[in-house]
Amino acid sequence: MDLHLDGKSVLITGGSQGIGLATAKAFASEGANLHLVSRSMEKLESAKKEIKAAASVSVILHSYDLAVSENIEKLASECADIDILINNAGAVPVGGITMDEDTWRQAWDLKIFGYINMTRAFYGQMEKRSTGVIINIAGTAGERPGYTLLATASGNAAIMALARGLGSRSIDNGVRVLTVNPGRTETPRMEYMMKADAVRTHGDSSRWREPLADLPLGRAAKAEEVADLVVFLASDRASYINATVITIDGGNSQR
Repeated sequence: MDLHLDGKSVLITGGSQGIGLATAKAFASEGANLHLVSRSMEKLESAKKEIKAAASVSVILHSYDLAVSENIEKLASECADIDILINNAGAVPVGGITMDEDTWRQAWDLKIFGYINMTRAFYGQMEKRSTGVIINIAGTAGERPGYTLLATASGNAAIMALARGLGSRSIDNGVRVLTVNPGRTETPRMEYMMKADAVRTHGDSSRWREPLADLPLGRAAKAEEVADLVVFLASDRASYINATVITIDGGNSQR
């Protein structure tokens, strides 16, 4: 299936590892040119080498902390002609209502306000050209808020609302807005967190995969599976999919 992405320009935040890197590779395989954003230039350089080894596309790197609004303004100036924006940077720590205010605000500055400010900056540019796609990577906690995941769940719910509300009218200006909610996905961050849980629970980090047995298919999603969904949704093949949330968790959120 030709996704008609050859020559398109794609900006991916958090593009140096995990879902972001998998998504970058998937876009590159379709011939799309890339702008990758991360706080670590070292990780970005490593990601670029991996991508360039498999695809002949342009890969431009931007080392910015997107929790800082001024950096988003700089990025919007540097990448004014992008066709597709993938908001993927940031992770909200596990915590409930007793988590202190500074932790809540620091977490939300990157993932929630970062997504909002990136969308504000690039939607205006896309609207002027009457074309564009914005996809926000959130997470299933927004659909199943838990007592110990309030910070994550509240943030993801806000990101879900952003796509639905903005997308309901942005399509009139040629711009589609979507949210993708991955469940547990094999990424360096997930492995790190689950190993820490295994140490707390069993005193043995090697047992970190045991909780995955209860998931559909007995495993977490692969980052590449999430990436394939994102790339399809960004393509013209999905031109009637807009202002909605697509969950990719094997059906776990419905159990």
